[in-house]
Amino acid sequence: MEIPLFPLHTVLCPGIVVPLHIFEERYRALTRHCLETGAPFGIVLIRDGREVGEASRALARVGALVEIREAGRYPDGRYDLLAAATGRFAIDSVDLASAPYMVADVTPLEDEVGDEARAERLAASAIRRFVRYLELMRIREGESGEALDIRVELDSMPDAEVTRGVTSEDPEDQMAGDEPDDAATDTTATSLTIPDDPTVLSYLLSGIVQVELPRRQRLLEADTTVERLEELIGLLDREILLLARRLRLFSPDARLVDVRRS
Repeated sequence: MEIPLFPLHTVLCPGIVVPLHIFEERYRALTRHCLETGAPFGIVLIRDGREVGEASRALARVGALVEIREAGRYPDGRYDLLAAATGRFAIDSVDLASAPYMVADVTPLEDEVGDEARAERLAASAIRRFVRYLELMRIREGESGEALDIRVELDSMPDAEVTRGVTSEDPEDQMAGDEPDDAATDTTATSLTIPDDPTVLSYLLSGIVQVELPRRQRLLEADTTVERLEELIGLLDREILLLARRLRLFSPDARLVDVRRS
């Protein structure tokens, strides 16, 4: 399969939608080609250097197949695109001469689940961690920052409602940064609607969790859903631990609050 290639300093996972502002002439040509033919293009991580003039050796091995969902054109020829990642590919070879943009011969990658029962258990564990992660990511009083702006595209997949405050006997469900037993009995519930399919879930969380590009690239390249979920759980545990320690600075110490005035 031959596709136009759009190297970027980003990693896109299937199911994630990204806005793109196209201003370089070669990528305007790429956009025109895709709009005229309906063909997908590939977004791939640049491991080193800049977008302009990089040789194929600077590219990651695996990228995301992308389809244009919306396109707006400015009078001067620039484009605003809304593009959705629909799958993965592995680069076999790169052609730098036949078009104004990079063209790659790629092999689409199938999604292997691995042990299906284990994938289901890992998905449930990842969901619980992700809910906790989102709670800790909320901007609190005294902090500054921007809310996550992640757009996703899911086919009509079965949905699952997830609540926090769920306890489990599975050792894999013991999250880093967990509080003692009193927190485990919290009955306050926050509902999220998420994909029920472990593979779709693994890509969705891989695209949302805020981690370094090399780590996200490893998630994209994982051979099976099980491997991706195992990696995700480790990353979520790390992020939960770091976020919990950060937010502890803004949590009152009960020993200092409960002071009687004389």
